[in-house]
Amino acid sequence: MKTTVISLLSLLIFFSSCKEKAKETKPETTVEVSEEVETPKITIQKLEGSPVYAESALRMKTPSTEKMEANENGIDFSFEVENYELGKQTESNVANDLANSGKGQHIHFIVDNGPYSAHYEPTFNKELSEGTHFLVAFLSRSYHESVKNPNAFVAKKIIVGEASANEVDVDFNKPTLIYSRPKGEYSGKDTENLLLDFYLLNTTLSEGGNYVKATINGNEFTLTEWVPYVVKGLPKGEVTIKLELLDKDGNSIPGDFNTVERTVTLTE
Repeated sequence: MKTTVISLLSLLIFFSSCKEKAKETKPETTVEVSEEVETPKITIQKLEGSPVYAESALRMKTPSTEKMEANENGIDFSFEVENYELGKQTESNVANDLANSGKGQHIHFIVDNGPYSAHYEPTFNKELSEGTHFLVAFLSRSYHESVKNPNAFVAKKIIVGEASANEVDVDFNKPTLIYSRPKGEYSGKDTENLLLDFYLLNTTLSEGGNYVKATINGNEFTLTEWVPYVVKGLPKGEVTIKLELLDKDGNSIPGDFNTVERTVTLTE
């Protein structure tokens, strides 16, 4: 009996020592905790500090008629500019924070609400396809902010050759939204602050009235003032911007230019 008890105690001691040894040799498990990368918040704020240019004016001298012959050499355009110097750098600290043209102040020339072309001289030639076109031109500061006074823009319908069979629904005598910025590709420091700018015809914006809804990478913003804005916190890569001119009830205001969507690219 005594021998049996001793044997049992020996077995218990043996298994206990094996268990402790196994615990000592068992490798530790390392759990890696990944840090969450916070996505920058996209924000919009009013741009302030630009010279007003309240006395500046822009007028189209040629073409002087609505209808003209198609020309394989393009159409010659000429403008008269008053109280505004094309090619001059806009004197403002704002120029240090935004993408700025080294060629200075210019005219934004927009055909059918497409991306603008910048012109630093009052005369230039543009190739236009045959058909009906809707042109908008306005004075622009060197950092591409439009001059928003009632004499600083031109809106004109022209017909090159034969009128288009299916003319777009645009009436420059009714509320119309014209997209301007942002445009194209931005890199380095220029990606930090993007100018959001548009032109309005025959309407005002207000709380409780017509407004512009800006949707940027899925983020919606309600714009109730016709002023330039700065967009911050945008990620690198493709950025989509959609602008809609809406009435006080959130309904689209008729006009084929009043909803527009663009894509710009931000790189390192």
